[in-house]
Amino acid sequence: MTKDTDHLGRPIVVVTGMGVLTSLGQGQADNWAALTSGVSGIRRISRFPIDGLRTTIAGTVDFVPVPEPSAPALSQRLAELVIEEAVGEAGIGRVGDFPGPLFLALPPVEMEWGQRFALAAASGANDAVTYDDLLRVAGNGSFEPYYRRFLFSSVGENLAERFGTKGSPVATSTACASGGTAIQLGVEAIRRGETDAALVVGTDASVNPESLIRFSLLSALSTRNDPPSSASRPFSKDREGFVMAEGAGALVLESLAGARARGAVVLAVVEGCGEVADGFHRTRSSPDGKPIIACMREALADAGLEPDAIGYINAHGTGTPENDKMEWVGVSAVFGERAGSIPMSSNKSMIGHSLTAAGAVEAIFSVLTIRNGLLPPTINYDVPDPALPVDCVPNVARAVRVRHAISNSFGFGGQNVCLVLGTV
Repeated sequence: MTKDTDHLGRPIVVVTGMGVLTSLGQGQADNWAALTSGVSGIRRISRFPIDGLRTTIAGTVDFVPVPEPSAPALSQRLAELVIEEAVGEAGIGRVGDFPGPLFLALPPVEMEWGQRFALAAASGANDAVTYDDLLRVAGNGSFEPYYRRFLFSSVGENLAERFGTKGSPVATSTACASGGTAIQLGVEAIRRGETDAALVVGTDASVNPESLIRFSLLSALSTRNDPPSSASRPFSKDREGFVMAEGAGALVLESLAGARARGAVVLAVVEGCGEVADGFHRTRSSPDGKPIIACMREALADAGLEPDAIGYINAHGTGTPENDKMEWVGVSAVFGERAGSIPMSSNKSMIGHSLTAAGAVEAIFSVLTIRNGLLPPTINYDVPDPALPVDCVPNVARAVRVRHAISNSFGFGGQNVCLVLGTV
């Protein structure tokens, strides 16, 4: 690559550092080794009682301790760990002084049962605790840490302070597309010339009773609890739901010119971004697949590439019957006769669905796929679905050199983001 600008005259945006943590472990090396070996990180839930639950498994990261467990506390800790890895690899700035803004993908934040029980106990009520009792106790000033912890902005502000990012942190929550949205925001900021570098993070630690039950009530979760490793079955005929998971991914994005000026190692190019909203239903995709089709086409156009240039698709691939079907509808429309011969795989078959973090985590795995010339498998693909004739790299990794790849993220509520990633 000799030019610093793309086909539209915009600064080329590159990746110079990455950090990842999933149910498979911490760090790029451990995750990549497990992912390409077909290892599953799905396990029995031990964090809270599971008696009576239809789904009793998840891709938890219980190996990361936090003083007072909660989704925002653990999400923040996961983000800290992956940022440290990404910034360390990029070799950018100084400790506590990152030379650019923070774009953060974060799950919705709400007070959890542990804190609610603490408020109830402090109320002194002997029988049923009323809402007024909780308000009275919450207003006496002794629970200010709860108030600060469960503000949506708390994670972003704490990360910005610790790592010294510039300007106000931007936190977004666009369901399962959030990680892709955060990357797109970072790319756009660099293209507009607002910054030469951006820190992008997706993090999610939402495996708690309420979240699990809510997804279960939507009939979205797999109930194949035994063995846990066999539950997530993207594109397989016997798929019946996704598996909740936790994780985080961080990327250091820079303009190619800025990276060259400081002698940074360029890992990959973020060639294109596409984002199209779908207002069809709060959970379902439009039956005609138009938003998904438009999203992939927009990403290709943004990258200045034709569909024939794509050599690999990191599928959203949740394992729910409808999502996998709609993704195939989109891929077949965009790639035509090539659709069934383009290698696709779903990382979620092994790590589960890390929700808000998924787009960032899977973008990192896509970069590793390009750099290593090895396509991760889709495990548990034992019963092909004749209605979805995908080349899903079944069960065993495949050695293939890829120059350009797409990473898809399609979320509940109609949020769709596609990224095109390429070699230098």
